[in-house]
Amino acid sequence: MPIKYVPFIPEPVEGQAVLGNFNRILRYKGADDVSMTLQRGMPLYEMEKQETVGENADGNMVIRGECVSACAYLKEQGIQVDLVYIDPPFASGADYAKKVYIRRNPKVAEAIAQAEQELDVDELKAFEEKMYGDVWDKEKYLNWMYENLMVIKSIMSESASIYVHLDWHMLHYVKILMDEIFGEDNFINEIIWRRKQSVSWASKQFGITNDTILWYGYNADEYIFNPEYSIDDENTKNYLEKRFVYDDNDGRGKYMKSPLINSLYRPNLKYVFHGVNPPENGWLYKKERLEEWYQNNELVMPSDPNMRIYRKIYASTYQGQPIQNIWLDIPIVNPMAKERADVDYATQKPEALLERIVRTSSNDNMVVADFFGGSGVTAAVANKLGRRFIHADIGLNSIQITRDRLVSDGAEFDVLEIKDGVQLYRNPVQTMDKIKSLIPGLKNEDSLDSFWEGAISDSKLGTIPVYVPNLMDSTSKLLDKVTMNRIIHQAIPELDNDIKKVIVYYIDITDEVEIMNFIKEDDSTTVEIELRDLKSILDDVVIGDYAEFHAEEIAGGYAVAIDKFISDRVLSKIEEFNQKAFLNSSAKKPYKSIEISEEGLELIEFLSLDCTATGGEWHSDSEIKIDKNGYVIVDGNKTKEFWDGYIRSIKKPIRLKIRNICGDETVWEV
Repeated sequence: MPIKYVPFIPEPVEGQAVLGNFNRILRYKGADDVSMTLQRGMPLYEMEKQETVGENADGNMVIRGECVSACAYLKEQGIQVDLVYIDPPFASGADYAKKVYIRRNPKVAEAIAQAEQELDVDELKAFEEKMYGDVWDKEKYLNWMYENLMVIKSIMSESASIYVHLDWHMLHYVKILMDEIFGEDNFINEIIWRRKQSVSWASKQFGITNDTILWYGYNADEYIFNPEYSIDDENTKNYLEKRFVYDDNDGRGKYMKSPLINSLYRPNLKYVFHGVNPPENGWLYKKERLEEWYQNNELVMPSDPNMRIYRKIYASTYQGQPIQNIWLDIPIVNPMAKERADVDYATQKPEALLERIVRTSSNDNMVVADFFGGSGVTAAVANKLGRRFIHADIGLNSIQITRDRLVSDGAEFDVLEIKDGVQLYRNPVQTMDKIKSLIPGLKNEDSLDSFWEGAISDSKLGTIPVYVPNLMDSTSKLLDKVTMNRIIHQAIPELDNDIKKVIVYYIDITDEVEIMNFIKEDDSTTVEIELRDLKSILDDVVIGDYAEFHAEEIAGGYAVAIDKFISDRVLSKIEEFNQKAFLNSSAKKPYKSIEISEEGLELIEFLSLDCTATGGEWHSDSEIKIDKNGYVIVDGNKTKEFWDGYIRSIKKPIRLKIRNICGDETVWEV
């Protein structure tokens, strides 16, 4: 249950679609539902601190949780952000997966010998794991985006900017939403980012090589803009070569001549300067400025008093050409790039892209936030540029990748988790799949509307449709009057007339008694509605990994040796992969199974020792990450050493944490 509900915006802004005066410009199915959700407020859940890295005096945060809950927490804490960049799902219909690599087994001498001959990445044993499916019904997506944009606006400062990164699928709709939420007058730029440098071949259309980033300010009169200049691109190089052709041989190098004529009529800037008459509209600058340049020999003076005066702009001081709204100079993160090797995240954006955005729209020590944080590029860039950061994402994999990335960069931050009851597995897709597998008798039923996850067959009642909240959609996570009203008046009427009962599962509920009374008082349907708490079937479903280890006292400290490791979840994924590989095998493509040693140490990605506390918040006093090639990263520092099966510490270890290659973490007392 939420602790309470936090209002989106305290007072509605006249002319904008918020709270009391909620008059939607864009009409689509479900718009009324989201208006009721906004009036209720954002659900505030308990926030649990998992780990503190460093002193974290700046209050940097890495939050596992979805956007609405994260913003509710920030608003309750009185935290405002100065710059938001989000790269939300595009509703592209694509499925995204990560490649999970089997590590080298340090206990097998043969494997160590093999490891000394560095293998190509493609030759390493690996399987894929689904991260999330970017598959949305248009109306659901727009409602979801509307709520997310509203909560983000509620925690933005007066001078803040927001950048929303999308592609062609939903861009035009989201632009209308943002006009409505932030105001048309606060639209600043549409940025076209050419993410593909190569030719995109398409048979019956122009190749698509760009994404679009919408930039809005909270207040168009106060937003921050630090101009960026291009100096290294081909256009600027050509410009320098063609324009900077003059040289006085005074040691200052080549320069170009820039006219000082005003394009507007400025009678106050019409004055005679060292015998030269003013242009018709006046000079471009005041007399004092021209005099300063004159004394420094930075003006080209004419012999004719009616001719132009030029300013000398030297190539050595030239900043470059101002960056325009079409960005052609930043390529995507290619498979061979250092960023990809270090992170390897499906929808990863290049650091150069975020560097430009962060430098342009924030200053030192300002708060930069990303609520669909993914690979953590926004947080990493913000940290490098001297900004504070907030990273939020619903996926555990995102949190772990970002956490490890920031540790390597020497950042200080807290790792927090929103306790909203939906963090059962690594990501929402896996959680949904697991939940559906745990519901007794639930089967796919193609004849049902997409609203229903499936149905249960009953000998007396026949087909019983089952509703399960979509954990990707924060608007449906909580069972309230809004959702129940939709079930009664939209979903049930679409069912066949012979349906006698439906089952509605929930993760969270506003008030069960209130909802039941709401159902009883509504006489529009004769279909029986049964409410079931999902938590009742989720008890004890998470089985931790198993490890055998022993601690040794060594010169200079302590060592913990890992003797055996078993992860039922990972082994089941490998078995699934092997079965699929076998079915898809042929003479040309023979079946190659992934085999795991008896020790199972190939299934370990990360180890950490807590030498500080026996429980509660984790303190990583020593940590090791084993990369996909088997090399060890010790306390964030890369080495060219292969893991030897140990983790060492100066202080006596109290707790051991092991992360398997799929991202599950288990803690043991040492």
